[in-house]
Formats: sequence, structure tokens, C-alpha cells
Amino acid sequence: MNFWPFDTLPAAGTVISLVAYFAGGVALGVAYFAALWQSARLFASGGHTAVAVALTIGRFILLGGALALASLHGAPPLLAMALGVLIGRALVMRRLKEAAA
Repeated sequence: MNFWPFDTLPAAGTVISLVAYFAGGVALGVAYFAALWQSARLFASGGHTAVAVALTIGRFILLGGALALASLHGAPPLLAMALGVLIGRALVMRRLKEAAA
């Protein structure tokens, strides 16, 4: 099911669209893994378990929903967004590694 087929877009529109999906994936990845870090800290500290559970549920819904919406537009947007999520993960991990050092 394609709501927005990429075959009908001009080449420049396809590239711009994929770059937008990639950028959205990076933002989504940064948000997801930052929330993962916060919920891990909350679980480890033993306080505010309800907030940690809410963060966990929220990040699963956000990531799953965004990737599901991208998949409705076809494989290229889904792959671009998934690659962006991986890049976002790398950015968060690098920031946390520098903060720990």
C-alpha cells in the first residue's frame, strides 16, 4: 500500500524526500536513545519507576509509529529513516562516551 508512490515524483523530489526521511530518522534516533538512557538511569537509581515505564512505552510507540508510517510510503523511505535512527544512536553514544570521560 503506497500512499505516496515514489515513481511519480521527479528525481529531485525523490532525493529531497529521502533526505527528509533520513533527517527525521536521525532526530528520532537521538530522541529514542536519549530517552533510553534516561529510563535506564531512572531504573538504576530506584526512583520514579512510573516515569521510567512511561518513557519506555512512549519511545516504543514513537519509534514504531514513525517507522510504520514510513513503511507505508515504500521501502526507500523506511530504509532512509532506519539508517537515520542508527546514525542518531551513534551520535547519542558518542555524546555519552565523551561525558563519561
